Amino acid sequence: MKNTMTKRPFLGWFVTPAGLIAIGIAASFLAIVQYSLRAHVPGMLDPGGFTFENFTTLLKPAYGKAFLTTVLLCFWTAVFTLLIGYPLAFAMLRTRSGWLRGAMLIITLTPLFLGEVVRTYSWIIVLGNQGFLNSALLGLGLIDEPISFMFTMTGVVIALVHFTLPIVTIMLAAAIAHIDRRLEQAAFSLGAGRVRVFLTVTLPLSVPGIVAASSTAFAWTFSAFATPQMIGGGQVVTISTLVYQVGFASFNFPLAASLSLAGLLFTVAVLSLFNLGMKQIERQGAH
Repeated sequence: MKNTMTKRPFLGWFVTPAGLIAIGIAASFLAIVQYSLRAHVPGMLDPGGFTFENFTTLLKPAYGKAFLTTVLLCFWTAVFTLLIGYPLAFAMLRTRSGWLRGAMLIITLTPLFLGEVVRTYSWIIVLGNQGFLNSALLGLGLIDEPISFMFTMTGVVIALVHFTLPIVTIMLAAAIAHIDRRLEQAAFSLGAGRVRVFLTVTLPLSVPGIVAASSTAFAWTFSAFATPQMIGGGQVVTISTLVYQVGFASFNFPLAASLSLAGLLFTVAVLSLFNLGMKQIERQGAH
């Protein structure tokens, strides 16, 4: 131990904060588990005795609908983020212009420097009935009356795609950057065109990055709160907004804790499926 500390004199300075954070996270998780197994006493903040009623309550259709809405939001956000992020990452890496590459990188990363609430308020201005998007469409004569984006699934997905796009684009760019360009050049030398090289060489080799980016987008979206709450306006109910409503509107903290725990376990299950898919892809690539 002394020899290790001599080689790494600052190891303790890094391990100690990480250990304290881990203890805090573990204590918070245990508190949520403990609350989820306690009864709600109407009119009181203190929970009652031990019960499983909170988890049986989650079987009601209203809570199932919230889970389904959350999954659909995560799915469509991941799909559209990949459709936008992959061409953006590919163009950012393959462009020969240094200033264009830098500009694309700055534009991609800019949303990360804005708070979630600020971004959401910006989208309220854009997506409102009198907002920029409807005003532009009306001005161009493409529509006769404003399209309702606010308080709809479509509006929430648009805002969540903007929220998720930077991290997905960076992950896809890292995956594409690790592709050996000599493989593409070999395909070109054998007479393949650009489209065929992309479909048969570049895209298959970037599949692990696509899987990793999509799983990250799913988890990133699953925990989003401000965007579904403000853009959805209570009409698009997700797990995170439902936890807020149950916990801070009804003060039913045990049920809110059980919702949080169920959402966490559901996310772990989905990410485990992504991980299994990733292993299958790597196993096929090895053969």
